[in-house]
Amino acid sequence: MTHRMIALAACLMAALPAAAQEVPGTSPANSAPGAPTAPDWAYPDYPGHRQVAPPAGFHRPSRVEDTPIGLFDGQADVGGALVPGQGTFQDGRYTITSAGYNMWYGRDEFRFLWKKMSGDVSLAADVTFPNPVGYGDRKALLVIRQSLDDDAPEMVVGLHGTGMFHIAWRPAKGAEMVDMEYKVGSRGALKGEAVGGLVTLHPQRIGIEKTGDAFTLWVSEQGEPMHPYGAPIPLKLTGPFYAGIGFVSHLPTTADTAVLSKVTLENAAGRVR
Repeated sequence: MTHRMIALAACLMAALPAAAQEVPGTSPANSAPGAPTAPDWAYPDYPGHRQVAPPAGFHRPSRVEDTPIGLFDGQADVGGALVPGQGTFQDGRYTITSAGYNMWYGRDEFRFLWKKMSGDVSLAADVTFPNPVGYGDRKALLVIRQSLDDDAPEMVVGLHGTGMFHIAWRPAKGAEMVDMEYKVGSRGALKGEAVGGLVTLHPQRIGIEKTGDAFTLWVSEQGEPMHPYGAPIPLKLTGPFYAGIGFVSHLPTTADTAVLSKVTLENAAGRVR
């Protein structure tokens, strides 16, 4: 390798977010030996590359299991990630392991614990990530979606590994996802590493409420009673639909894990807590 090539590689790595440099699975080269190879578009940031939307018309069938688990009727690998996921339930805790390129653009890949429902819904959970060094954009999810197809209309509340939380929706089958994102920073009120002078809040609990055709994000930042964030978002879903919890590693062939506990799931509005 020439000095010029070495310098160029160093510049590319310096420009890359630290998480992308350190987390296995962000490229074919740093994935586990024997891992399947995903399409190039599916990998997140690495030198000279950015994840982009899947090609038009790209789909994988979901793998569906209808064995009940806790509050839920079954579980599925929505979008058929190349590495199968798993959900388990013990002592009130749902441990969800999943690979998957993302839950974004016009199709999703994630592990989903689901219940068929109609009408109003209140859903909430505490979230933790056992692995402290997973990819920053991994997402623990509360999901209400029309079907188990990878491109279904849906409303999603997600907590990212970076602490950012959002409410996101796909307004029609196959449409691009859009969202409202929130990242809360503190000067002095939170402990932790400051970035740009701010320590990022990682909410303790997230929730979603469906009231008719309106959906609202709910949050408990540090254990206080849950409260809504932002205006309600309209989306028409026809019952029965699928409501539940999920996780995606944001890495197409590398699994990670989230734990969701103290889950509330009720067939009524006004019960997020």
